[in-house]
Amino acid sequence: MADVSDPKIDEAYQDVRSDKTDTNWLLLDYESDRSDKLQLTSTGSGGLTELREQLEDTRASYAYVRVQYSNDKESTREKFILVVWIGPNCKVMRKAKISVHSADVKSVLRVYSVEVPAREKDDLKEEPIVVKLRKAGGASYDGV
Repeated sequence: MADVSDPKIDEAYQDVRSDKTDTNWLLLDYESDRSDKLQLTSTGSGGLTELREQLEDTRASYAYVRVQYSNDKESTREKFILVVWIGPNCKVMRKAKISVHSADVKSVLRVYSVEVPAREKDDLKEEPIVVKLRKAGGASYDGV
């Protein structure tokens, strides 16, 4: 089991979900290579672009992101995604634990529209994620 008991994690989660702050992502990393304890590494307001810069090739991380997109000229939507990052140079034993630990992370980062598994930073480009969100969101007015 992953230890997600750090109160800073829930505080950051509430901050990302809040309409009253600019914070739109949070990043969780393991305390060390051998630890199963997750800690809040960083938060930001620069969206997926800024988050991608924080991800390390040797780590497995979890991120929670608020994504804003337009449905048409009249409206915008905000949806949340859960990112499960496994860097290309992540150790084998860490990779093996990710599927089990993801369930523990989902118990804290509860509300999201889609889960995005990412192995390369290009997996976190905004356009394909918005397409997934539109499909998951029900009504689509632009034929996507």
